Amino acid sequence: MKAAIVHEVGASPVYGEFDEAGLEAAAAAEGMELVRVSASALSPFSKLRSTGKHYSSGRVFPVVAGADGVGRTADGRRVYFVLPEAPYGALAEKTLVRSRQCIAVPDEVDDVTAAAIVNPGMSGWAALVERARLVRGETVLVHGATSTAGRLAVQIAKHLGAARVIGTGRNERELEELLSLGVDKVIPFRVGADHPNGAQAFESALIEEFGRGIDVVVDYLWGESAKAVITAIARAVEEAHPVRFVHVGSAAGERNVDLPGEALRSSAIQLMGSGVKSVPMVKLLEVIGQVLAAVKPAGLSIATKTMPLAEIAEAWSASAKPRIVCTV
Repeated sequence: MKAAIVHEVGASPVYGEFDEAGLEAAAAAEGMELVRVSASALSPFSKLRSTGKHYSSGRVFPVVAGADGVGRTADGRRVYFVLPEAPYGALAEKTLVRSRQCIAVPDEVDDVTAAAIVNPGMSGWAALVERARLVRGETVLVHGATSTAGRLAVQIAKHLGAARVIGTGRNERELEELLSLGVDKVIPFRVGADHPNGAQAFESALIEEFGRGIDVVVDYLWGESAKAVITAIARAVEEAHPVRFVHVGSAAGERNVDLPGEALRSSAIQLMGSGVKSVPMVKLLEVIGQVLAAVKPAGLSIATKTMPLAEIAEAWSASAKPRIVCTV
């Protein structure tokens, strides 16, 4: 079968023939599904996992790339599927998936939208509901709100009843676009070697908002800017008010933060992560269904660009925005 094949750790996939001998026999086993794939999105998670760079990756190659997608089961059901059984992946004509990891796609959600929206939508929904336990009427700060996942987190927070949503980001033009999605306040920032005073300026801007009251932070960036958020919490939040800080991604490219201990001792901040393993798989599967069900009622939207699987080399190196969806 035609597939996008990864031959070694860190390598980009190549389009070619992948041996499917035994695939249908394996799918006949109890609890397994043979899925004919129609669409699969190139999310950061899917790309990292496919190339062996994600903590949940396997280390046996060659494998078919792609961690999730949309297709039809042997009995004709249209499903979103996640984490196919190695060595099969989502970027192929067919794949092998556990039945419990196939979730029905509502009729009103097309294949491309479903393939593109679930992974980033799930990250925000799981962070807000499963980890932060968001309560209707609370205030949410989305750190890194201009990313694909951040934009969806803004929409989801509003859908779940957040009274106020604040968005941070580096790109001021893209931040302004978030106002049409329901963001109540945007805070731009610049940090790093080229902006030696940027972290302090960002922290100062945050202090005013934390003084007004923020209950949940969903962090997609980590690094120096996340440190500024945590420091602002310590300096501005009222005594013993528990701000739930949920770390979701490290889009800033910094894996570690030099965090001062006093930031923890002088606040009731609750630091936690959200992702595969920190949220049980059974809960993540529930969240997937909830995201799909909310697409139309909540008006969830994501910018996409479709490319055929045969052009996987070009698709793999394309910009992260709009979200690339490979069609099969």
